[in-house]
Amino acid sequence: MKFRTLQQLAALCEANNMTIGRLMLEEQSAESGRSAEQEFAKMTEYYSVMKEAVERGLRDNTTSRSGLTGLDAQRVMAYREREEPSLGDAASEAMAYALAVSEVNASMGRVIATPTAGSCGIIPGVFVSCQRRFGWDDERMTYGLFAAGAIGYVIANNSFVSGAEGGCQAEVGSAIGMAAGALAELRDGTAAQAVHAVGLALKNTLGLICDPVGGLVEVPCIVRNGFGAVTALAAADMALAGVRSVIPSDEVIQVMLEVGSAMPAKHRETAGGGLAQTPTGRKLMEELRKK
Repeated sequence: MKFRTLQQLAALCEANNMTIGRLMLEEQSAESGRSAEQEFAKMTEYYSVMKEAVERGLRDNTTSRSGLTGLDAQRVMAYREREEPSLGDAASEAMAYALAVSEVNASMGRVIATPTAGSCGIIPGVFVSCQRRFGWDDERMTYGLFAAGAIGYVIANNSFVSGAEGGCQAEVGSAIGMAAGALAELRDGTAAQAVHAVGLALKNTLGLICDPVGGLVEVPCIVRNGFGAVTALAAADMALAGVRSVIPSDEVIQVMLEVGSAMPAKHRETAGGGLAQTPTGRKLMEELRKK
């Protein structure tokens, strides 16, 4: 890739008068040796899987094998039909869609890891809800995924995207940043605005620990996906409104690396601390062991 930082990415887009998504498509094609058409078709397939996961999560029984989670997306959708959500219609829909995909993952369904299975609901929640809201076609959404991929590439190569390495800030946080930056571009923001959206999003998740109850990607992972989708919408709106990440986004990524590296092992996907070691968390873990 011709870029390693978000600053370099934005500069390349400006110099070449290209969106992040289009630049990333060219870079991905050059690196893989496959044609841009082949790369685009593959990404379009990924987006189809995301949409299928949303539909399945809203329609099917998503009760996980552990019995800890399932059907919360459908509960949120039912609530939206009965009451006016405090979040408003658009944000509550994105939240429900994110929950739906994450529940599909927990119930052994097919998802796209963006960037991990533990954070798989955030980008689909934001993308699918916004596509329906704004009437965008799948081609536009596919370019959006390339934009998200470019952002994820920078984060992964300068920090981490694994909860076992850097806590939940690395999984859910990275996904929020990817979704926020891509959404800013989907809404015709500049590359610079998209980069600010990433920094704004990541700053809001610094220090988030990975503490899955029973070691399963269920509690609190699923609800964090729902909250993450809402945060991504907020970060994109801030950036489009002209709000800047005062600390440059690349420096925020470095802070994520610093914080994650200093995080105790018990807070990095080991289920040795946090919510996993509360009295209820330990009780649930013991019950799971007996099954």
